[in-house]
Amino acid sequence: MWETKFAKEGLTFDDVLLVPAHSEVLPKDVDLSVQLTPKIKLNIPMISAGMDTVTESKMAIAMARQGGIGIIHKNMGIDEQAEQVEKVKRSENGVITNPFFLTPTHQVFDAEHLMGKYRISGVPIVDSMENQKLVGIITNRDLRFISDYSLKIEDVMTKEDLITAPVGTTLEDAEKILQQYKIEKLPIVDEEGRLTGLITIKDIEKVIEFPNAAKDTHGRLLVGAAVGVSKDTMVRIEKLVEAQVDIVVIDTAHGHSEGVLQTIRSIRETYPELEIIAGNVATAEGARALFEAGADVVKVGIGPGSICTTRVVAG
Repeated sequence: MWETKFAKEGLTFDDVLLVPAHSEVLPKDVDLSVQLTPKIKLNIPMISAGMDTVTESKMAIAMARQGGIGIIHKNMGIDEQAEQVEKVKRSENGVITNPFFLTPTHQVFDAEHLMGKYRISGVPIVDSMENQKLVGIITNRDLRFISDYSLKIEDVMTKEDLITAPVGTTLEDAEKILQQYKIEKLPIVDEEGRLTGLITIKDIEKVIEFPNAAKDTHGRLLVGAAVGVSKDTMVRIEKLVEAQVDIVVIDTAHGHSEGVLQTIRSIRETYPELEIIAGNVATAEGARALFEAGADVVKVGIGPGSICTTRVVAG
């Protein structure tokens, strides 16, 4: 039996060479972008696998900065996966439209915890969680010599001579303001002084450093997340949507199955705007079934990975 499975000659990358030939195309003129879905464009045709040994937030951030997209694996709790997605979406922004903020009555500990968790260097302070009128900002410089983390934020925050910008400020204008006043964060406020956004020098620098980054319409990095076919799938997807995931991957070894098809239909009915990748399949019938159920992208190939034993074990 084993002899028949491996009877044909096989080639790997080290066995093949490409013969150089004349080309009229310069490398810098090559366009590697691909329209993954009608809504999602990648600048390089690369997606990192939704495997627990491959993609979490750090890998997804790296992939998106290079123009691809990472799929956060599903071998973790629902809230943890949603948090991983949120880390990617908050790692880079044009204008942060929903910035974190605290109030003067919060403790220094709260600011330190928030800044450490999301690796940010400062937090705007508003008068109340409801009104959200900007009254100060707390940064690493304010906390540098603080040893008592039970202090109220109002006792250590910067509240005088706050530099702000109005709604509609462009990144170019924001960069000039940041450089003029030698600050790293520029709160965006409306006519009544309420916090509506935030622009940071780090985000502007990242735009320059990673010009081919794959981003959504708000200037945030693209990210996907894998889901399975289980009782809590729709709960998981709800949390992922709340975290602003760009695309979900229904990740199974055998995509041409009723459970996968029904999951696609349920997602499409509940979240008609959510982009869906489904798979894996190896036949035209399987691909057709996934598309007809509502998938935007189909994953093709059963056990194609170098260490995958699906085909050998399952036949």
